[in-house]
Amino acid sequence: MPTYNFQVNGRPVSVESWDPAQPLLYLLRNALSLHGAKFGCGLAQCGACTVLIDGKATRSCITPINQVAGKKVTTLEGLGTPEHPDPVQAAFIAEQAAQCGYCTNGMIMGAKGLLGQNPSPTLEQIKQSLAGNLCRCGTHTRILAAVERAAKTTREAKA
Repeated sequence: MPTYNFQVNGRPVSVESWDPAQPLLYLLRNALSLHGAKFGCGLAQCGACTVLIDGKATRSCITPINQVAGKKVTTLEGLGTPEHPDPVQAAFIAEQAAQCGYCTNGMIMGAKGLLGQNPSPTLEQIKQSLAGNLCRCGTHTRILAAVERAAKTTREAKA
């Protein structure tokens, strides 16, 4: 049986699977008990399953495990802790940017990926970056404010 080696939240992982096309999402949730990434549409259209792969926001529901071999995967659980949340997580809390919470993983991970590539995004860039993440509760204005807050906090921390 083939073995796939990669990192998840900074820890080495070695996984055996007969199916190299097995979606990363299933491995994260079922084998590693990491439930931040959610199953939404299964077609990479809603964003609920978003993780970072080598710092880039990626839909885990369509990413085969053979494509993550040798890479670094970060899930929501790998960003921060309740005592020391990541700046994006802290901003979402401060802005109360969640209602039902189903989209929150995708929004946070998408924002984290954006801020990793562009620490000073414009509001339009934030909107474009998160456009593929669906939210039916109507918290988009709070989400945008949270990403702007996280960007500001991160820039100030580096100054």
